[in-house]
Amino acid sequence: MRLGKNEIFLGAISRILNLLVDTLGLIPIRAGQFFGRLLGRFLGIAAVGPLKSSLNGLRSVFGDRMSEKELRRLNRRVVIHFAQMLFEVPHILKLNRENLHKYVFFENEDVMREALARGKGCFILTGHFGNWELMSAAVTLWFQTSGIAVARPADFAPVEDLLMRLRTRFGTEIIPKKKAMKKLLMGTRKNKAMGILLDQNVDWYEGVFVPFLGQPACTNKGLALIAMKTGAPVIPVFSARQPDGRYRVVFEKEVELVRSESKLADVEENTALFNRIINKYIYWYPEQWFWFHKRWKTRAFCPFPRQ
Repeated sequence: MRLGKNEIFLGAISRILNLLVDTLGLIPIRAGQFFGRLLGRFLGIAAVGPLKSSLNGLRSVFGDRMSEKELRRLNRRVVIHFAQMLFEVPHILKLNRENLHKYVFFENEDVMREALARGKGCFILTGHFGNWELMSAAVTLWFQTSGIAVARPADFAPVEDLLMRLRTRFGTEIIPKKKAMKKLLMGTRKNKAMGILLDQNVDWYEGVFVPFLGQPACTNKGLALIAMKTGAPVIPVFSARQPDGRYRVVFEKEVELVRSESKLADVEENTALFNRIINKYIYWYPEQWFWFHKRWKTRAFCPFPRQ
């Protein structure tokens, strides 16, 4: 069967992207981070397009405590961080247990082992913070456990194919958000570690409005619902870039869920609790969160006091 022009075009783009990633992966990690910093400084000079979106996000959260000059300086640090990620993520393809220490180190990893030892699987609460792609690969590789990650498919097929190549490198199953609940329920029965990034905007019917960085944000209620239903532990896991270029991957103790006679109230309270955990890391390392996303796009129908 002859391929159409569109298929040929997409195939060519896919090959180019994969070649680019393979080439970037050949650059030693510290050299790549250096080039990323240079690229980030160049891009961070102008706050246009996505860079303007990140600056507006920073203004909405820190505008009452930072000057415009400080906000722009912080925005440049955000850009530099994510420019470095462009050179770091390709190294997932050459990651192994022998060289893992060059990229990450773990803190409180026994929390994860104890959670999985209970046989119910566990939910990994995290966000688009630090280098979540590298963290996911490193955790799966180190713990040698089958995992699931919930992710929205990319809009452009060649990009989605590339992301799947990277994300499934060590056997992680990637499932779309729309089909997540059934797969996650099965994952608890198979004692899988299941990653859920809870820091992005959702439509009003998918979430509850709870504070995120001091403002009402529609937050996916799925994690609260399934954690309450299954009793599988929720373990916060976050990566943060350190001065030596490696990422510190922190496993926090299991989240103690709120349980009362009101399921609706508990869903809201537990989702707010999850947001507070994510917010803690963003306040600690504001340059390492994905400010380019329009986190507060969905608006509440009624006034919500700023907290």
